[in-house]
Amino acid sequence: MARPFVWAYIQPMVFQPFDPNRSPDRPRRFKPIPVRTLVPNVITLLALCAGLTAIRVAFEGKLELALGAIVFAALLDGIDGRIARMIKGTSKFGAELDSLADFVNFGCAPALILYFWGLNHLAAVGWIAALVFAICAGLRLARFNVMIDDPNKPAWAGNFFTGIPAPAGAITVLLPIYLNLLGMPLNLVVVWLVFFYVLAIGLLMVSRLPVFSGKQFGKRVAPEMVLPIFVVAVLFFALLISYPWQVLSFGTFAYLACLPFGYVSYRNYQRKDAEAGSTATPGEPVADESGAVPGEAPPADDRPSRLN
Repeated sequence: MARPFVWAYIQPMVFQPFDPNRSPDRPRRFKPIPVRTLVPNVITLLALCAGLTAIRVAFEGKLELALGAIVFAALLDGIDGRIARMIKGTSKFGAELDSLADFVNFGCAPALILYFWGLNHLAAVGWIAALVFAICAGLRLARFNVMIDDPNKPAWAGNFFTGIPAPAGAITVLLPIYLNLLGMPLNLVVVWLVFFYVLAIGLLMVSRLPVFSGKQFGKRVAPEMVLPIFVVAVLFFALLISYPWQVLSFGTFAYLACLPFGYVSYRNYQRKDAEAGSTATPGEPVADESGAVPGEAPPADDRPSRLN
């Protein structure tokens, strides 16, 4: 007699939403979910598994495996959104899941890896650096979620991130470990330098610095460039597998060196908009870079609905 009594309370909570107008005798019917919307989410979950595994193996002292898991998670994060847009499998659920996975993979995991590697020599001070980086990653992702639907952004603003994105921040902040695996000694002076470096990368993530996004790159490829791109991609992955720490160190230095160019390019766009506004006839609406005019229907926006 107890089972029907308990089931009478469990069934409404499981099979129908909180709706006072819904009849208790009519369970909620869920529509079938297209398989194409599941594929990007599976990739995101694989990236999350890689990030959590990186924390575990770092705790066990296997830094090489931990770094490889973070790089693998970053590669998966770079393709899940593109695959979702190509197969038209974007969803609000996938966007939120991607954001939460990024916080674990590129905020918590790198911070813990750095702490297990060397910041623990500074005791509480080193833990503060790890906390600040993880919190900056969470704040950066939260700001991205809010700004992605800003209707007042010009079309060219989609070429830039505001601050270093979370995956790039994770790969960049691990530079001291790459150098250590290449032979850089680990002493108290180096640990203090790593402390300030981690804080600097965290602040760059939450800063207003414009950074190239690369969203507009790779949408169309000239036919004569297909085979060279294949060769370059194979060469890159071959070098990454054969010389991982050299490739990651060089890529990190190159990325940091390119940050000023993103700022200069952003300022050039702003200057062009200001010049176009000053030369327009008073009272005449000014079109932006995409040709859209304020007050008219905006052009089709292909910015990703999944998060960074």
